[in-house]
Amino acid sequence: MRSITGVLAATLLLVSTIQPARADGDPARGETVFKRCAVCHAATAQNRVGPGLAGVVGRPAASVTGYKYSPALTASGLTWEEATLDRFLEAPAKLVPGTRMTIALPKADDRQDVITYLKTLASTPGAP
Repeated sequence: MRSITGVLAATLLLVSTIQPARADGDPARGETVFKRCAVCHAATAQNRVGPGLAGVVGRPAASVTGYKYSPALTASGLTWEEATLDRFLEAPAKLVPGTRMTIALPKADDRQDVITYLKTLASTPGAP
């Protein structure tokens, strides 16, 4: 009986020290992680090597005027909802074979934080 009590006590101690999964990302941390993305993407509507990402959440993929997307992304039919962004950022070529996007964010927390940050980027008037 004592061994069962000891195991239960140890289990409760372990469970109490585990960090719960975050329901929402941290936009400030997402902005920091986004610096990896900023090599190609602007946090504005300005196109660079990659398209500008202002207003990206909820926007149809390959819809920024003036940016030449890969044929694969253009034909994807995706909309950049949070779940789709998460899958794309985890492994871009897995979701859209033939995409030009090569940088991935393998850590789930990084992706959630970046997506939360992207949600703060206002769309410019007239943008899709």
